[in-house]
Amino acid sequence: MHFAPQPPYVQFTHGWYGSIEGQQPSVASQQDKPPSYEQGLFMPEVVSTIERKVKELSPELRQLSLDIWNNPEIMWEEKYAHDRLTAFMCTHGFSVTPHYLGVNTAFRAVYAHSSTGGKAHKGARVIGVNSEMDALPGIGHGCGHNLIAISGVAVSLAIKAALEEHDIPGTVVLLGTPAEEGGGGKITLLERGGYDGMDACIMSHPSSGPDNFSAIWPGVACQPIDVEFFGHGAHAASAPWEAQNALDAAFVAYASISALRQQIKPDHRVHGIIVGRDWAPNVIPDYAKLRYIVRAPTWTELEVLRGRVRDCFDAAALATACKIKVELGVGYFELRNNSVLGQEYASVVGEKYGINTVSSSDGAKFSTDFGNVTFGK
Repeated sequence: MHFAPQPPYVQFTHGWYGSIEGQQPSVASQQDKPPSYEQGLFMPEVVSTIERKVKELSPELRQLSLDIWNNPEIMWEEKYAHDRLTAFMCTHGFSVTPHYLGVNTAFRAVYAHSSTGGKAHKGARVIGVNSEMDALPGIGHGCGHNLIAISGVAVSLAIKAALEEHDIPGTVVLLGTPAEEGGGGKITLLERGGYDGMDACIMSHPSSGPDNFSAIWPGVACQPIDVEFFGHGAHAASAPWEAQNALDAAFVAYASISALRQQIKPDHRVHGIIVGRDWAPNVIPDYAKLRYIVRAPTWTELEVLRGRVRDCFDAAALATACKIKVELGVGYFELRNNSVLGQEYASVVGEKYGINTVSSSDGAKFSTDFGNVTFGK
């Protein structure tokens, strides 16, 4: 079986989700086609090398995970994780670029192996790996990005060991990708060329589920929305007629969206909170803010749902005579999966490790900026 570039796919290990992203070959790569790997995708001796390397690195990886866990940093502020991970990759023979592409907490770590005799192999494969590292405000690493960080490190070092031991020409690129929790760090790197030249790119993510479980899920499209209502304050007892109640606007919008949920599809989601500023019970609020997230299986469906949600915001402003300001956050696309590579993954982990891999979209309610990467620029 030849290993040729494929469309993106999602890979899962035990209780983890992730993706593989395939880039369209450039004109140069079309002219210098990479070699066909006649030995097939599944090579037991290579898997043995990978297993041995990961086991060898296990104590270091555990400590690395705990260090990042004990020093949680929110999006764009992952300075400790950035420095810890870049130093770690340097000590293991990777060429590291800190603060990659002008993103202060992103990095790129590269290892390239030439063929026997030290000669470069034209068109040798380039595989990318992602390491997320940001935490949630007030929660820490509730989404397990410390584990994503070390899984990316482990995979990269294992690939390096396999390339060396089995004399396979190729390059592994580990990207440190900040700000997944709403900031779209991968999207910034994508737009600046961070994923250019890769034949495939992989990552994994922890998830809940039964024992010996993994999944190849597409994820869902996601759009954060911030809505501000501006009214006019007044004393609630002596002159309520003088006010435009921004809190009422927020609650009218909230109630409208709650009613809307009855008429949206079961796999669509709309959820949010109300935020105040200097509120007092005897003063009609002149300001209120809503922070919502809209999700749908695809970006196309999300755009339709987002329009219906926006109508609820506008209607609330009209009903309360308040002014409105709407800001859209970074939109995350759904993941486009590579079913061929996904099936190969499922076969290997099923036969070798007894892990049951689910490929249905049922239960997939997560969103990730890696979805945008799978669509390319």
